[in-house]
Amino acid sequence: MSRHVAIVTDSTAYLPPQARERHAITTVPLTVVIGDRALEEGTEISARSLAEALQKRRPVTTSRPSPETFAEAYREAAEAGARGIVSLHLSAEVSGTYDAAVLAAKDAPVPVRVVDTRMVGMALGFCALAAAEVAEADGSLDEVVAAAEKRVAGTSAYFYVDTLDYLRRGGRIGAAQALLGSALAVKPLLELDGGRIELREKVRTASKAIARLEEIAVERAGSGAVDIAVHHLSAPERAAVLADRLRERIPGIEELHVSEVGAVIGAHTGPGLLAVVVSPR
Repeated sequence: MSRHVAIVTDSTAYLPPQARERHAITTVPLTVVIGDRALEEGTEISARSLAEALQKRRPVTTSRPSPETFAEAYREAAEAGARGIVSLHLSAEVSGTYDAAVLAAKDAPVPVRVVDTRMVGMALGFCALAAAEVAEADGSLDEVVAAAEKRVAGTSAYFYVDTLDYLRRGGRIGAAQALLGSALAVKPLLELDGGRIELREKVRTASKAIARLEEIAVERAGSGAVDIAVHHLSAPERAAVLADRLRERIPGIEELHVSEVGAVIGAHTGPGLLAVVVSPR
């Protein structure tokens, strides 16, 4: 690695493989546990397998990478020539991944700056790409961190789920909120707010909820240069239609990524997830 600052993130960034390879971003995998089998996200379990396990109501949990896994990634980056590392991770409010990275950074062979992006999915991925671009321009450790934090500050993530039950089971949303949604038979629209999953709006039907998700994304994007990501789990048609609508309605789109989320996020949202990330440049 010729550049001075290496970029490390985790598997919940859901970066397109070509972008990850082009920018030499190291991805540390989280783990999904189905029954008594622990499987690494991205290599050992697919979104389809995860969705099937959820539909069969098999016990599914997730776990963070170990500090030792991060230590190995940092060591390899240093051996490849990095003189500093910026390690960008999903919200510490929903995962212990950030804490594991902080522990590993203490004994790393080069300085490591660990950043809690308070994001997940391509909301995290866009931050990693912004950091990588500055690193490639020979930016300093501080400049790379600043680029990531600036991108974080402007990025928003909104999502629709068919049911709050999966988020409740995983402890990612309060039982009272989940019960309220079920009792009223409403379709929830959620957002990442300060790194937490918060209920933004309650809508009566799935079609109205998805239409509202589109409106929120258009309003948030404005008319300037912006990157958009549409995520889904077992809902490719919904995702394709939403992406086409956003492409028509948002004039400043620079990049638009459509992808299925991995098993870690899917385990907590369930099949039917539809999410939009809006990240102004």
